[in-house]
Amino acid sequence: MSRNKFPPKNKKNNPYIPQHKRQDGPLFLYGIHTVRAALDNEKRKKIRLLATPNALKRLEEKGQLPKIKIESTSPKLLDQLLGQDAVHQGAVLEVEPVERDQIDDIFGAKLVLVLDQITDPHNVGAILRSACAFGADGVITTARYAPNETGVLAKSASGALDLIPFIEVSNLSKTLEKLKDGGMTILGLDSESASPLSTKINYDSVALILGAEGKGLRQKTRLTCDEMVKLDMKGEIKSLNVSNAAAIALFAITANN
Repeated sequence: MSRNKFPPKNKKNNPYIPQHKRQDGPLFLYGIHTVRAALDNEKRKKIRLLATPNALKRLEEKGQLPKIKIESTSPKLLDQLLGQDAVHQGAVLEVEPVERDQIDDIFGAKLVLVLDQITDPHNVGAILRSACAFGADGVITTARYAPNETGVLAKSASGALDLIPFIEVSNLSKTLEKLKDGGMTILGLDSESASPLSTKINYDSVALILGAEGKGLRQKTRLTCDEMVKLDMKGEIKSLNVSNAAAIALFAITANN
């Protein structure tokens, strides 16, 4: 894959670089794995760590803490800060949104996931987690109709948000063409396809596209794919939650690679 086939960074009006303004201001990341990964991410600007004594001990057992402000707190106070539904495990890190990677940051990628307007932060976070677990080189999402970085997304990703390149593009079809020019096979996942995704096929370099639940892949995205594939399921239900489908597809693609 030739590096000069990828677009340059930070070029004005580059269709591969998001043109919209990202979320402003700090946010709270929570959960032991999520906070630890963010603490270890040199690209992440950390403001302060709020932690119970027990959570602080667990974080220190996993590695040295950077030099940031640390405030001792209680589970009750963290519940008040985040809401009762947030599973914070006693650890909350106030951070700035991380700077997103660009396409040429994953030069030479062998496996990437592409999200075509998937908006649920739980699903996107779970997909990031699976992508990281199966050794994908990055996850690409659309700049519009995609969730902002939030504590919910980061917690669902269980640290993967700070461990795997997460790339936003404003023109998905042009990005896919650029990946094809670089030698990648573009596979679109669709439960209605006639071709099953097999563990017996060896892929040299592949981009797997996942569509939004309900709508699936957009027509323009489909036309860019080299092949549409499906998960070969024997039961009565023929479709899965998109994050579950992503994990199974990743297993199939990486089984013989």
